[in-house]
Amino acid sequence: MSLSGIDIGIFFVYVVGLILISIYVSREKAGHEKNTNDYFLAGNSLTWWAIGASLIAANISAEQIIGMSGSGYAVGLGIASYEWLAAIILMIVGKYFIPIFLKHGIYTMPQYLERRYNHDVRLVLAVFWIGVYIFVNLTSILWLGSLAINTVAGVDMVYGLLFLGAFAAAYSLYGGLKAVAFTDIIQVVLLVVGGLYLSYVTLNIIGNGSGVISGFVTLTEVAPQKFDMILSPDNPFYKDLPGITAMVGGVWGLHFAYWGFNQYIIQRALAAKNLVEAQRGIAFAAVLKLIMPVIVVLPGIAAFALFPDLEAPDQAYPELMKLMPVGMMGLVFAALVAAIVSSLGSMTNSISTIFTMDIYNYYKPDKSQHHYVMVGRIVSLLSLIIAMICARPLLGNFDQAFQYVQEFTSFFTPGIVIIFILGMFWSKTTPAGALAAAIGSFVTSIAFKVLWPSLPFLDRMNYIFVICFVLAVGTSLLFKEENKPIHDVEKADFRTTPGYNLVALSIFLVLTAIYITWW
Repeated sequence: MSLSGIDIGIFFVYVVGLILISIYVSREKAGHEKNTNDYFLAGNSLTWWAIGASLIAANISAEQIIGMSGSGYAVGLGIASYEWLAAIILMIVGKYFIPIFLKHGIYTMPQYLERRYNHDVRLVLAVFWIGVYIFVNLTSILWLGSLAINTVAGVDMVYGLLFLGAFAAAYSLYGGLKAVAFTDIIQVVLLVVGGLYLSYVTLNIIGNGSGVISGFVTLTEVAPQKFDMILSPDNPFYKDLPGITAMVGGVWGLHFAYWGFNQYIIQRALAAKNLVEAQRGIAFAAVLKLIMPVIVVLPGIAAFALFPDLEAPDQAYPELMKLMPVGMMGLVFAALVAAIVSSLGSMTNSISTIFTMDIYNYYKPDKSQHHYVMVGRIVSLLSLIIAMICARPLLGNFDQAFQYVQEFTSFFTPGIVIIFILGMFWSKTTPAGALAAAIGSFVTSIAFKVLWPSLPFLDRMNYIFVICFVLAVGTSLLFKEENKPIHDVEKADFRTTPGYNLVALSIFLVLTAIYITWW
């Protein structure tokens, strides 16, 4: 299926408009040359609405829209736990983690690890994150994005990859994080409006034109097996989402690593004007997270009712897009591409930040600010090129790319979470203990995968968390080192405003109602 002339026109206006706006917001005052703080942290100018919108735009990409819709098609509403539980995790991150990070004015998560531990820990984690961002995240975003373009617009996969890479580079390469964050406001509006409209049309079709509520009720009757929040062991997809153990263990670990210690995400909060703005932005993102399953999971379940015989679950969202009327197809398509390129821009900026500030700056100190900014731009471009080359070989044979991303990152997640949690809240944690947890996480995960392949990866993570905790604590106590933490936990300001506390309580009550309803 190809886009109509009107749809192409709407999409063209979006592409050109976004590039022009990014150039506008990236401009500097006369006589001021862009420095590393401007390029990597937006000059610490981000307000709460920019932070919240950018967090969601960075998070919701092809792997979420296409991949999670595919998992909704296969698994059902239970996969929405990734979205809904993230709202709670965000509120915890805003209250207990962000105050520590902002207190010390860091650029990157590896930089925090060097101040807390030593340079070896910083270097190991910096190399790890660059590798994962390029070969897991960037490749999945590009591959699923090109798949969507191919399905909807009939564009060859290779040309789709090239277009996405070029578009992301055009609007984000010059301006850095500031260009990405402020244009993300437009991206999120487009994403939410387009996504909600697609869900509306789909449910209306299922309800035979009787409206969204009637369509939703019909959907629960046609596909009741897709509305279990907690999967039972006899469910064919139990391995992907293993019941209650996933809710109290593995998913929480993934979320803490992603929302709390992930440069790609946390960089927005590091670029905030102040702590209050950062926390407000995180609260805004948490509220938006509550509606994301309506945009990324519900369409997949609806596609199961409409197209039960798809060859692969990840075809669900692109197939639904074909149901859109002329004009709205262009808007929904622009929303999908908006999600893709915003994530690409965010990811490449984080890769360049880590490489430039954590690796290059260490071996090439005392260079000019202009030099470091140029290095950042070059690294951003190279990471896109490498990801475009590797996308098909790495992801071409996976039916559910979202599950691929989650399982691969689960090899490292337990160690990362233990390193940061103990580093922030247990002053006796040593560099040796941190490295033991990092290396032990990968080695023991591979061992479990080989020796116990039937174990769901979320259950496996529960075991690995315990192992990493024992390794970190045991090594720290057995091999004591002179280690001076950069912060005093007792002096960290964990107080939050009444508004922040009210949002946290409201999110908890809403999610409690959801889980009680579809237990």
